[in-house]
Amino acid sequence: MAPGKKGSVHGKRSKHHAPRDYAETLNDLTIKSSSDDTDASSSDDEGIKATFSVSMWDLNHCDPKKCSGRKLLRHNLIKNLKLGHRFQGLVLSPVGTQCVSPNDKNIIETFGLAVIDCSWAKIDETPFSRMKSPHPRLLPFLVAANPINYGKPYQLSCVEALAAAMFITGHKSEAKFYLSKFSWGHSFLELNSDALDLYAACTDSKSVLEAQATFLESVKNEQDDRPMWPPSESDSASDS
Repeated sequence: MAPGKKGSVHGKRSKHHAPRDYAETLNDLTIKSSSDDTDASSSDDEGIKATFSVSMWDLNHCDPKKCSGRKLLRHNLIKNLKLGHRFQGLVLSPVGTQCVSPNDKNIIETFGLAVIDCSWAKIDETPFSRMKSPHPRLLPFLVAANPINYGKPYQLSCVEALAAAMFITGHKSEAKFYLSKFSWGHSFLELNSDALDLYAACTDSKSVLEAQATFLESVKNEQDDRPMWPPSESDSASDS
């Protein structure tokens, strides 16, 4: 799923590196990335299944074998929406003008949560006008833990985006449950624990943005001159 820049599903893109602590965490976490479809082993702390609806618009931009949204669909944990369907709940969408915040908890509990599964390479041809909601939202700064984009800011998969929105709005057990379906899922919460706790302690979108700014400032102050990850294709080459 496309990450968080404006025009992204998750918030405005920053040129800041993640904190140095992230680099240390990256080395400490054990990631089973041989297959995205590998089921996570059972645990006593897998969370609870959401009682609210969870949905997605699948634009078929991703490899079905690597798409976390498709895996959730196979587990009957997400509903696939058709183009033209108006979703009344909260939607993680590039056309969002506000960040997800704890104030959105009631919207999710009443009307549900959805995500738009689209590729940045095809963003200009994505029919957002046919995926409407009264509550489009972006996500603030977070780092991916999925095997494809591990360690990259904003490059979240569908399940990571959904789990982040759940966590920020007070549905932490539900976030754990969805991530537990992936062998690498626990790493997302571990890698982003400080940021997620900051955002979850906020009230509205404005305070989430302020928390994000504070977090990124701490990143700036803590970073050193050594690159923690190789540049992504978007950073090293011009967009086609």
